[in-house]
Amino acid sequence: MSRNWVVMPTRLPLVIRRCHRCASGRFRASGRFRVNANHKLIDVWLLALCTGCGDTTKLTVLERATVRSVRPEILDRLHDNDAGLTAELLLDPLVWRRNRIALDWDGAWRLDTGGPDQPDGEAIEVAVRFTAPIPVRPVRLIAEGFGFTRAEVAGLIAEGSLVSAVRLSGRLSGDFTFTLKR
Repeated sequence: MSRNWVVMPTRLPLVIRRCHRCASGRFRASGRFRVNANHKLIDVWLLALCTGCGDTTKLTVLERATVRSVRPEILDRLHDNDAGLTAELLLDPLVWRRNRIALDWDGAWRLDTGGPDQPDGEAIEVAVRFTAPIPVRPVRLIAEGFGFTRAEVAGLIAEGSLVSAVRLSGRLSGDFTFTLKR
C-alpha cells in the first residue's frame, strides 16, 4: 500500500535574532520592504518586527547593487510590498547567511496525510513531500502521521519494522520515503 504525505507551511517562520531593545530572540517578517536608491546603486531591506517589543530590524536583501541588475518585475514587487516575495526571500539561504539569521518553524507547518492512516497487517510505503524547506525530524512526522508516540517510532526503527533510504534521526527538509512493515 502506498501513501503520500505533504509537509506545508501554515505561516511564515519567525526569524531568530537578538533584539537590541528587549533582548527577545524572535522577529516576524512584516511583509514590508525598504528600498533606497542612490544614483545607480540600490539597497533593499526586508523589515521584521520583534515579537516582544515591536521594534523594527532590517534584513539586508540587496546591498549596493546596480539598479540595472535588478529585474523590473522584482523591483515592482519590492515597491508593492509583495507578500509572495517576502516568503521567497525569507526562505532564501543567501539572505540567511548575509544577515546571520536562522528560522524558527515551530507551529508554522502542518502535515497533510490525506486522511486517517491506521497501519494494518500489510506494509505501507509513504512518500513525504515538502512544499518549503522546513527542517523537521522524520520521527516526529511519522509519529504525528500514524498517531504513535516518538518512543514507539524509535522502537520500530530499532527493530527494523520502519526503514528508509535516508537517516530517520536528525532533521530533514527535503523529500523522502519510508516503509512501515507490520
